[in-house]
Amino acid sequence: MVRYIKSVILFALIIPVMSFALPLHALAVTVIELTQTPCTIIEAEVSPRTFTSNSAEDCKRINRETEGQREFKVLRLKAGKTVFRVSNKDVPYDLGFWVRGKGLGRLTLPSVAGGGLGAGTTKDYEVDLVPGEYFYSCPLNPTPNYPLVVE
Repeated sequence: MVRYIKSVILFALIIPVMSFALPLHALAVTVIELTQTPCTIIEAEVSPRTFTSNSAEDCKRINRETEGQREFKVLRLKAGKTVFRVSNKDVPYDLGFWVRGKGLGRLTLPSVAGGGLGAGTTKDYEVDLVPGEYFYSCPLNPTPNYPLVVE
C-alpha cells in the first residue's frame, strides 16, 4: 500500500511537469523598453532632443520643422515573440504605440497597436514578429516612423 501511494504521488508530480515542459527557446520573449517624450521616442533617435508639446498638432509642426535634421537608429531584432514596453514620460496627453510592416509589408506582416498610455504610465504591446522591414511610432504623440528590421 505504501509503495502504491509513493507511485501515485510520484506520477502526480511528474506528469504535470512533463505535459507543460517546453523547449527553453519557446519561452523566450524579447522585451524592448521605449520611452516617449513629446514628439519623440528617445531610444530611436541618434541625438534625442527635448521638445515641448501640448497637443498632437504641436508635434506635427515640430516634425515638419525638424525633418531632415533628425537621425534615427535602426532597431534590429530576431524574429519571435516581442514585448514593446512603452513609457510616457512627461507627455501631458494620452499616447499610443504602433508597430506595422513597411510598404506592402503593412498588409502582410504582423502589427500591434494600442492607446491609453497616460502621463507617467507604462504599457506592454506584444507581437510575434516575423522577418521583414517595419516601422514603429506613436500616431497620438506624432513621432517620426522609426525603422525596425526583423531578421
